Amino acid sequence: MIEHILSLLIAIPLLGALAVAAWPSQRTENFRIIALTALVLEFLLAVFLYTTFDQQNPNLQLSEVSDWITLPIGTLGVVSIDYALAVDGISLPLVLLAVVVLFVGVISSWNIAQKTRGYFALYLLLTGSVVGCFLAQDFFLFYLFFEFMLLPMYFLIGLWGGPRREYAALKFFIYTFFGSLLILIVMIGLYLSVIDPLETARAVGILGMDDAVHPELISQIQQWLIDGKIAPEQIVHTFRFAYLADPGNYIPGSLLSIASEYFIADTPIRLLAFWFLFIGFAVKLPVVPVHTWLPDAHVEAPTPISVVLAGILLKIGGYGFIRIVFGFFPIEAQYSIIPLAVLGMISIIYGGFNALGQSDLKKMIAYSSVSHMGFVLLGIAAFTAEGINGAVYQMVSHGILSAMLFLLTGVIYDRTHDRRIDHYRGLIGVMPNFTIITGIAFFASLGLPGFSGFVGELFTLMGAFQSNALPVWIPAVSTLGIVLAAAYFLWTYQRMFFGSFWFRNKDLQVLNDLTLREKGMLLPLVFLTILLGILPGVLFNITGPTVKAWLEGLK
Repeated sequence: MIEHILSLLIAIPLLGALAVAAWPSQRTENFRIIALTALVLEFLLAVFLYTTFDQQNPNLQLSEVSDWITLPIGTLGVVSIDYALAVDGISLPLVLLAVVVLFVGVISSWNIAQKTRGYFALYLLLTGSVVGCFLAQDFFLFYLFFEFMLLPMYFLIGLWGGPRREYAALKFFIYTFFGSLLILIVMIGLYLSVIDPLETARAVGILGMDDAVHPELISQIQQWLIDGKIAPEQIVHTFRFAYLADPGNYIPGSLLSIASEYFIADTPIRLLAFWFLFIGFAVKLPVVPVHTWLPDAHVEAPTPISVVLAGILLKIGGYGFIRIVFGFFPIEAQYSIIPLAVLGMISIIYGGFNALGQSDLKKMIAYSSVSHMGFVLLGIAAFTAEGINGAVYQMVSHGILSAMLFLLTGVIYDRTHDRRIDHYRGLIGVMPNFTIITGIAFFASLGLPGFSGFVGELFTLMGAFQSNALPVWIPAVSTLGIVLAAAYFLWTYQRMFFGSFWFRNKDLQVLNDLTLREKGMLLPLVFLTILLGILPGVLFNITGPTVKAWLEGLK
């Protein structure tokens, strides 16, 4: 099983979706049970994956590679697309986070009563696509998963969302689809500019199918490429991440070669490609000003989908920055460090001020996500080990905390169908358990020491302050985001939970405290945020070696 554990992580939810769609029974309990069973198996596989992962090894592990599509196209060479999966210290934490949040999300979905067959089928399709994004090591395969996420998310918001669900779903789709088109353009340009050195060596006859591969062989092929000794029809193009990140595999004179002389409006084509990729993933993170879809999507999405959207889908943007944008265009990234850091700073401050001005609890949390994801961009832009490690940590921490915050919002909304902050007061007297867990989520999110939020923000700021390329004023101004977070979270907590008990909906006489199912969703997330806050080495031991090797490979 260990040889195909990554494929199983993708296949199980996809097979679960097929089972839900084909199940003959109309009993809604069966669809819930199938979805829950699939996520339980995902969770067990993720635990097994964690236990088998070598934390000292910075390289890709548990690789699965097989030829998927090979198509000779004459003088344009050979099309080669691989089914390639692997994990390393950057992707593994996000895979684990995805499985945990999706597992919690399916439990949160237990109250979905309408069109349950369609809901759980789409939810499982979304699960397989999300996990596939973090495991894919081929750009084409990654893009398929990245694009495929759009459809289930669009329908999950558009069919099961709030009153303005159609508008929110369409806005989400248009923004993300526009970003995807920019990524697609660059992906094609990279493909036409890069060779697969091993398959090209086989095409020219210096490597047999069963021959051992030596570093000298790759160097020889790359030198032949420079010298023009390889005929165009023998060049095997590739989408593999490892080859796209190696400057030696770029065809001299190609569109996106390292020394490309192509310009558009006096802008180097590689710099333009860098910004195309950045915008494509910035929409997903999201970064101001391409963030406006997020508050609408969160407000209208059902609670489980808000949990998945904030907890996981936003992190694909941050992962794309590290793995693809900075990984394939490191020179252009370092050239653009200051504008990238400024965008991160603006997202932190702008998101914080907007969260402070919200009266809708869900919208406040949505804007807080914009602010907290700004720290991710700031840490990545720092281009330091502390910054990159902090960015990954912040993604994991925010995934846990945002899932908890949206679940808590769903608890109060399920009881009263009201999310207005000023419509509640004195909840501590009638919902003490809910009050305690909300307090933990709020204090962790504002960066209180002892919780995961503090560690993530601390290291992203440390990385930014230590960066030789960033002026000190950028991380200094960014610290205002922590002050703003304290303001809007503490103001909300004081307003809703302290004082004499009152809430606006007079038709309800009693507000019940957390049920056993709700505690079962929230307490594991509380445990994780405390664990990561007290023992950050649990995560840094995984990310540290890979981040160090990643930075060295970009120099």
